[in-house]
Amino acid sequence: MKNISSVLLISALAFNQSCTTMKQTDTQQELPAPDPSLSSNPFMKKSKLQYEAPEFDKIKNEHFKPAFDFGLKQHAAEIEKIANNPASPTFENTIVALEKSGEVLRRAQIVFSNLTSANTNPTLQALDEEYAPIFAGHSDKMYLNENLYKRIKSIKEDGLDPESKRLVQYYKQNFEIAGANLSAADKETLKQINQELASLSTQYANKLLEARKQGGVFFADAKELDGLSADEIAAAAADAKTAGQPGKYLLALQNTTQQPLLQNLKNRTSREKLFKASWTRAEKGDANDTRETIEKLAKIRLKKAQILGKKNFAEWKLQDQMAKTPEAATKLMNQVATPAVETARREAKDIQDLIDQQKGGFKVEPWDWNFYAEQVRKAKFDLDESEIKPYFEITTVLEKGVFFAAEKFYGLTFKKRTDLPVYHPDVVTYEVFDHDGKSIAIYYLDFYTRDSKNGGAWMSNFVEQSYLMGTKPVIVNCYNYQKPAPGKPSLISFDDVSTIFHEFGHSIHGMFASQKYPSLSGTNVPRDFVEFPSQINEHWALDPMVIKNYAVHYETKQPIPQALVDKIKKAATFNQGYMTTELISAAALDMDWHSVTNESQFIPVLDFEKQSLTNHGFTLATVPPRYHTPYFAHIWGGGYSAGYYAYLWSETLDNDAWEWISNNGGLTRENGDRFRKYILSVGNSVDLNQAFRDFTGHDPDIKPLLRNRGFIK
Repeated sequence: MKNISSVLLISALAFNQSCTTMKQTDTQQELPAPDPSLSSNPFMKKSKLQYEAPEFDKIKNEHFKPAFDFGLKQHAAEIEKIANNPASPTFENTIVALEKSGEVLRRAQIVFSNLTSANTNPTLQALDEEYAPIFAGHSDKMYLNENLYKRIKSIKEDGLDPESKRLVQYYKQNFEIAGANLSAADKETLKQINQELASLSTQYANKLLEARKQGGVFFADAKELDGLSADEIAAAAADAKTAGQPGKYLLALQNTTQQPLLQNLKNRTSREKLFKASWTRAEKGDANDTRETIEKLAKIRLKKAQILGKKNFAEWKLQDQMAKTPEAATKLMNQVATPAVETARREAKDIQDLIDQQKGGFKVEPWDWNFYAEQVRKAKFDLDESEIKPYFEITTVLEKGVFFAAEKFYGLTFKKRTDLPVYHPDVVTYEVFDHDGKSIAIYYLDFYTRDSKNGGAWMSNFVEQSYLMGTKPVIVNCYNYQKPAPGKPSLISFDDVSTIFHEFGHSIHGMFASQKYPSLSGTNVPRDFVEFPSQINEHWALDPMVIKNYAVHYETKQPIPQALVDKIKKAATFNQGYMTTELISAAALDMDWHSVTNESQFIPVLDFEKQSLTNHGFTLATVPPRYHTPYFAHIWGGGYSAGYYAYLWSETLDNDAWEWISNNGGLTRENGDRFRKYILSVGNSVDLNQAFRDFTGHDPDIKPLLRNRGFIK
């Protein structure tokens, strides 16, 4: 996923990704000068590395606090100077000045946000909790500044180029959504609410990180792990030893409800133990229990929305998205939910029939689904996950698959870099070159899970592209794959292969950014559009030319047999009822939490979830939502509140656009250039509904999505 939480937070704080200080205006107010003690702080000046990549070899925990303090003071003074400029408001002295403000704060915050996601520690976590309300208050000083808002409103769009006009509209909308039109009293109330929300979201994220860490399951006997490979068992033993329990085996939790190893564990008791550890990780009544924090967040979000003139939080949140309204998002979900649940019920019957044939003597439970679904898949399609995994070695997938497809479709090439400092030894770095040989980006990859890292997979920027600032993109993709035992290959499932293609789709969106203004650059788009480029990139994983290039057996070096590829393709719609239902049930749950219109409608977290799922018809107990409310990090600690539907909305766009690509020659440079022109390079500088129409020639159609999932022919 795109790391929306980082993007929104940083844009709210620094309001830009600039690397240039604001030009002086004719006011008498002076900007603060750095204290000499800050001279060695790496955030006080631009990085000297290529494309201003962070100087991780110089950045220490102790650098953040003084950089934050000075950066906040500097940016506040810049905002006041712009707001109180006696000269008549112009695009240059107001909008462009805002784009260029907040240099030090931006540099410190963007690195901090990435580190607290990918490699945090107690010092950074404490700083996160300390500064979250401070940053929220700082954001409000800008968005609720009456003089600044008046200047922005008075700027005429006549004579401006299209991107500059869009930027003026973007600022006006953002200020109004943030509450610029409120009374003075309501603004003060809103400031308190925003600070409290920032604190609670940070507390939630820190609790959940620890809950995930503490929720891992220890097994005393390797026999309990029957079904796992020798390498997986060795890795579990190594993880247990690192955790201080040598001689045992540790299965760490990933962020989703279902855990990848459940499909291989033969011991039903072990499966149940792992599943329940996942499900209950954040509801144990201990310091890491997130339920009380969630209830507070939900209530305060409702209060915020109503102060801002909306009946609920979802209505407030969606006004600048492609869906525009909760009703539009819900309509799409309902169109897919009915066939998804019907298909899931048929899949459940197939699984129960298999259990009965094997004289299992039990009814299928959530912890059984993936184990028996794998057997059903093998029986129906003669496809065994253990048979295909040896063809998916992680670096080969990246370099011979993801990079290869990008070269064929867009003309990109990649060069590994070992001279740039990284924030963790596992991180690898590449330089990216365009079709004409010009360098366009620096790209970091962080593949493996660790206790200091949030769950899931995401893309984020260290530096964003901007012609105004003269910056090129510096991008990172983070994953949570199990690190293999020393000397062993990192073999992944085909689902994991798809995830690498997915996250690179976000990265390519950022790499091809071609905007003047950083606020509109690259992936700074509505969340129900941001997943479109990532999801469409997944399709290349099964392209005949691409898969034959990267799916190479790690031992024999032989390409994957066509017969095995055919099996993967035939099985593409297998289990789609389950996977779609777990996605939509989570999206519906999210929307329900944020569609409450009266605080009295809130009930305890687990009761609310049960009621929501029942009301929507998600009553198949064997198909739990992809995220259980207590660990639904997207909506409580990230930027997807009232927005988890975005994956489905974007997937509608993706399948429709993919059908166009497939019908027009597939993997060709002409198609790649067209997709780059109309979708990947426009950022948020145009009407994105029109951008889609420009690419495909029509409005989005849901039928390709339903066909791709096997719900219609």
